[in-house]
Amino acid sequence: MIRTVITGTGSYIPKNAVSNTEFESHEFYDKDGTAIEGEGKTITDKFKSITGIQERRYADSDNNASCIGAKAAKIAIEDAGIDPETIDQIIVAHNFGDVIKGTFQTDILPSLAARIKHELKIKNPHCVAYDILFGCPGWLQGVIMAHQFIQAGMLKRVLVIGTETLSRVLDPNDRDSMIFADGAGASIVEAVESDKEIGVLAHDTLTHTYDEAYYLYMGPSNKPESDPNIRYIKMHGRKIYEYAMKNVPDAMKTTFDKTNADVSELKKVFLHQANEKMDEGFINRFYRLYKQRDLPEHIMPMSIHELGNSSVATIPTLYDRAKKGKLEDHELHSGDLVMFASVGGGMHINAMAYREP
Repeated sequence: MIRTVITGTGSYIPKNAVSNTEFESHEFYDKDGTAIEGEGKTITDKFKSITGIQERRYADSDNNASCIGAKAAKIAIEDAGIDPETIDQIIVAHNFGDVIKGTFQTDILPSLAARIKHELKIKNPHCVAYDILFGCPGWLQGVIMAHQFIQAGMLKRVLVIGTETLSRVLDPNDRDSMIFADGAGASIVEAVESDKEIGVLAHDTLTHTYDEAYYLYMGPSNKPESDPNIRYIKMHGRKIYEYAMKNVPDAMKTTFDKTNADVSELKKVFLHQANEKMDEGFINRFYRLYKQRDLPEHIMPMSIHELGNSSVATIPTLYDRAKKGKLEDHELHSGDLVMFASVGGGMHINAMAYREP
C-alpha cells in the first residue's frame, strides 16, 4: 500500500537572538493611539508571563524569506538523500513574501517557490513550484496537500517549505510585535510502499471567515500621527485566543478519532508556537475531550521561549529539531504516533495524525 511519509527534514533558525530587554525602550500604544503607561520592563515582564517568550530570532539583513527557505530545503533534501531533480512539486507556505529589510513592500514576483527552485538549481520543468497563503497553518496544509496528491496517484515526491521574516512587517509601537520572529522549515514528503500503517493517518482542515476573517490583518502603526500609508501586521489577540480555544481541540479530536487509535498511544503533539498559555490550553482541552485530566509526561515540545512565533515555520522547525534529537525529552522513535495542529490568519485551523516510519 502507498503511504505518505516525511523522509527528510531541515530548518534554518537565524542566529540573531533578540531578547525582551531590547523592547524595554519602545513606546507602546493601544490600537486607539492611547499610550501604554508603565516602565518598559514591567510591560515586557507581563508579556513574557502571558506568551512564554523570552527571546526571538531575526534574520540577517541580507536574508529574505526565500533565502532562508532555500537553506532549510537544502538540509531536508540532504537528509532525505534524494536527487532534487526527482522532486515533483515545491510548495512554499508564507504570508508576506520577500520583504527587504528597511522596506515594507511585499515582493512575490516571482513566487517564493520559483525563487527557491532557482536557488536549488533544479532544471526539471516538471518540478512545479508554487506558493500557498494560508496563515500560520500553511506548512501543515502544504503537507496535507502533498498527501492528497500522493494518495491520488498524481505525485511521488514533494518538497514542502514554511518560511517567514515577520521582523520586516512589525510595528515597533505595538506590544504584539514582540510575539513575532523569523525562521524556515522544510520537509520531503514521499510516496512509500509499505504494509505497515505509517506516515499520514488522518487530517482535518477548517476555515472560518463569517466573523473571523479579519482577526489578523494589515493596518497602520498604533503610534499617533504615523504615516497611514505604511501598514503592519495587526491582530485582535483576545478574539483569536477565544476562537482558537473553542475550535482547535475539537479539530484535533476529529483528526485523532479517524485513526481508531487509543489516545494513550499518542506520543507527541507538535503545536503552532503562538502563545505558551494557549498551547497549554489546547492540550488540556484535547485530553479533557477524552475524559482525561492528567497529561502524559513530555507530550508537548515547545520552542516559543527562545524562538518566538515564526508563523508557518514554527511546526516544521520544531519537528526537525525533535527528529534530529535536539530537544531534550522529545526524541522520536519508529512507530511513534504523533499529531500536528495549527491555527492562524484567515481564520484557518488544521490538524494531522502521523505515525513515524
